[in-house]
Amino acid sequence: QVQLVESGGGLEQAGGSLRLSCAASGRSFSIYAMAWFRQAPGKEREFVAAISRNSGSTYYADSVKGRFTISRDSAKNTLYLQMHSLKPEDTAVYYCAARLSSGSDLYYVRGNDYGYWGQGTRVTVSS
Repeated sequence: QVQLVESGGGLEQAGGSLRLSCAASGRSFSIYAMAWFRQAPGKEREFVAAISRNSGSTYYADSVKGRFTISRDSAKNTLYLQMHSLKPEDTAVYYCAARLSSGSDLYYVRGNDYGYWGQGTRVTVSS
């Protein structure tokens, strides 16, 4: 079992930056592949970024590539999402997710691949 708690959301102007954090507790953080997803009002949840257990592999949705960076700190049991050049279309509730991973370099991009989810943190980008 792992518990996930996101933080760092808020209101930001277009072009600004935010850093989201996801604190993990429970079983060893290093055995989980992790990801960020988001859900905008009236829309389905969508994949944002994923990272492997060993941070060796990352993958991004085209909509955030070059603007967002996913990272993890095993010493702090924390997953991050650094967001730059924010756009109004980035407005959403952001969720972190975790799943056990047998491969240290594997990442996963489907929501159904993940068994553990945080409660979400809201990001609002004004134009």
